[in-house]
Amino acid sequence: MKMIIGLGNPGKKYAPTKHNIGFITLDELASREKVSFNKNQFEGDIAELFLNGEKVLLVKPQTFMNESGRCVRPLMDYYQLNVEDIVVIYDDMDLPVGKIRLREKGSAGGHNGIKSLIQHLGTQNFKRIKIGINRPYSGQDVVSHVLSPFPKDTHEEMLLAVKTSADACEDWVAQNDFVGTMNRFNGRI
Repeated sequence: MKMIIGLGNPGKKYAPTKHNIGFITLDELASREKVSFNKNQFEGDIAELFLNGEKVLLVKPQTFMNESGRCVRPLMDYYQLNVEDIVVIYDDMDLPVGKIRLREKGSAGGHNGIKSLIQHLGTQNFKRIKIGINRPYSGQDVVSHVLSPFPKDTHEEMLLAVKTSADACEDWVAQNDFVGTMNRFNGRI
């Protein structure tokens, strides 16, 4: 079993924001596989599907970004998953819109959702797919940047990054080899 975690904030108010790119990517995966987020466990909305015969949980923590680990750790314990069985999808201001970067581990880099996961999982050695959202414009603070929608002129690039991230998730589950997936997807867009 695998678990793909998309980070974001619950509620319609936050749905189109840059900080919710993890949720947006999981919606893409759910749409492809014709499944819905019809289960709620441990403060997370969950969709279940099978990819290449492997059960996969798509998880949207409903704890708000800064408490994401509060949802993920109990789910991992309940389903008896190891850190090797998860991948986390989230926004990255150090990447331009339209770019993605896969990593096997790393620091939080100032991302509060990742800080929470590191705290609750007791490790920073978990797989990630980072999706670019650009840095704030001159004079714009970080909070208002991440909690604002993507500008119209970057919408196409954002959608391409979401689709490519979903492709990478499918590749990881099919191959069960994240290093191979990294080699195939890093630098593609």
